[in-house]
Amino acid sequence: MSFPRLIPCLDMAHGRVVKGISFEGLRDVGDPVELATHYSNGGADELVLLDIAATPNESTTMLDVVAAVADAITIPFTVGGGIRSVADAAAIIESGADRVSLNSAALATPSLITEIAERFGAQAVVVAIDAGDGVVHTHGGRRPTDRATLPWAHEAAERGAGEILLTSIRQDGQRTGFDLELTASVRALVSIPVIASGGAGNASHVAEALRVTDAALIASIVHENPQGLPGLRREVEALGIKLRPWKELV
Repeated sequence: MSFPRLIPCLDMAHGRVVKGISFEGLRDVGDPVELATHYSNGGADELVLLDIAATPNESTTMLDVVAAVADAITIPFTVGGGIRSVADAAAIIESGADRVSLNSAALATPSLITEIAERFGAQAVVVAIDAGDGVVHTHGGRRPTDRATLPWAHEAAERGAGEILLTSIRQDGQRTGFDLELTASVRALVSIPVIASGGAGNASHVAEALRVTDAALIASIVHENPQGLPGLRREVEALGIKLRPWKELV
């Protein structure tokens, strides 16, 4: 049986976890290994680490973080940011990540999706889509492209992506709820799982997303209280969403 998933997201810059609103006003919220461990122990189904300030000269820092997180947790995790080639993806996966997330590089070179999927399997490839005003954005959501969101999601799936990570730029960090219309539209279009991202403010928002798609990305509502994930799980299940069985540590 496939259960809907709760996936904490660690947006990272310079080796630290950060959080902003609509991709701006970033502030430091903690150490990635410490937070990843809290979430792994606290009932997360998976994790996503996104290096939103990725630059070539910081690749070693990120690989060190990936290796440390892999040693510390017992759940799958995805890493994105700065992955521009099969070699970049290989370095991340060989450091311990289960999947890589592609965004700008996939738009620039769509064949990269297929190349990585052929080497590591479709399950290892997530295509991240930052969506706003009907089009895909790059550079951390700051630059609109001429690629419409729905056709790009369909193409990514056709090229071999195993999952779509769909972020609503308008809703990101607002804590007013996910863009359910956009999420449902993408999910109806593709045959692969879609992770809803951008807007989680409470358990009701998460439950609403899980009624229309496969997984929900969460950030602010748990970063500000890392011990609160078990409580969030209980609230979501009380709203009628059946999550995977998990035993809280006491």
